[in-house]
Amino acid sequence: MEWGCLGRHFTPEVLVSHANAPLSELGRLRLARCVVDEGWPLRRAAERFQVSVTTAARWSARYREQGRAGMVDRSSRPHRSPRATPARKVRKIRHLRTKRKLGPVQIGGRVGMPASTVHAVLVREGLNRLTHIDRASGEPIRRYEKARPGEQVHVDVKKLGLIPPGGGWRIHGRAVGHRNNALRKRAATSTGRPGYSYIHSMLDDHSRVVYSEIHTDETAATTVAFTQRALAHFAEHGVVVEEVLSDNGPNYLSHAFAAVLADRGIKHRRTQPYRPQTNGKIERFHRTLINEWAYAKAYRSESARHAALPRWLHIYNHHRPHTALGGRPPASRVPNLAGHYN
Repeated sequence: MEWGCLGRHFTPEVLVSHANAPLSELGRLRLARCVVDEGWPLRRAAERFQVSVTTAARWSARYREQGRAGMVDRSSRPHRSPRATPARKVRKIRHLRTKRKLGPVQIGGRVGMPASTVHAVLVREGLNRLTHIDRASGEPIRRYEKARPGEQVHVDVKKLGLIPPGGGWRIHGRAVGHRNNALRKRAATSTGRPGYSYIHSMLDDHSRVVYSEIHTDETAATTVAFTQRALAHFAEHGVVVEEVLSDNGPNYLSHAFAAVLADRGIKHRRTQPYRPQTNGKIERFHRTLINEWAYAKAYRSESARHAALPRWLHIYNHHRPHTALGGRPPASRVPNLAGHYN
């Protein structure tokens, strides 16, 4: 229970100010009401609330002008900053960072400023990390996210070298691993079998839920068959795909692929040539795929690695926290997604 200066009852509140403040916002309000509403002299109010007369006068004046709203802390940022970094130098720092990819030390030497000041400017401009800058254009990366599942899906293919029978260098070391790989290549040449596996993936932009399959090629026929199954998979869980984003690979430019999308009324959008960052969400998924599945352990054969993919995909979709989703798994944004990945 809180009491005013003359026994008046105030509604209990919890208001937090900075650690060194002699008064909370509620304390300022009490002081101001004692002076303005009850007619206390400033000196008496200052003694009662253990503050200076100047402080009592300040909060009383604010209460007269603004009422209770005037009791909150104001920004301590100055109205003018005569010693702020000139706009001309800020533009120069931006140019050296975005076009030359220089760090604070190198930029500071060129513009005649301490590296710490340059770093502070880069932080304010959102350029302190090169990962936030598009390498091709030098512009800050602008992230986006579609509003609902199926509004846009990303498709792409990741090419992986096959693991030789008996295991590669990650198990046996480079000498034995290279020998096994040479035997695999000779066998592939004699039988006409490819030396690579191709992971076809479709990823939903909003939820990051992904559907993947392993194939022996990335031809148009294989891509079309995969796309039909992937679209059916999403449809089973209530996700209606409206737009597909792909690169400019021949398999995605084929008439057969265009026909599959046209039959379903799906718009096909292609990335700008030589700009894989446009399809960045699935490119980031590929990096996770490589680190957490393809090379996460020393598989003894390609079939063993293939067998591990369905379980890893289930973990990725249903259990693995995703930083872009606030630490929740992709399945949290698709309520109808099945509990098991087949």
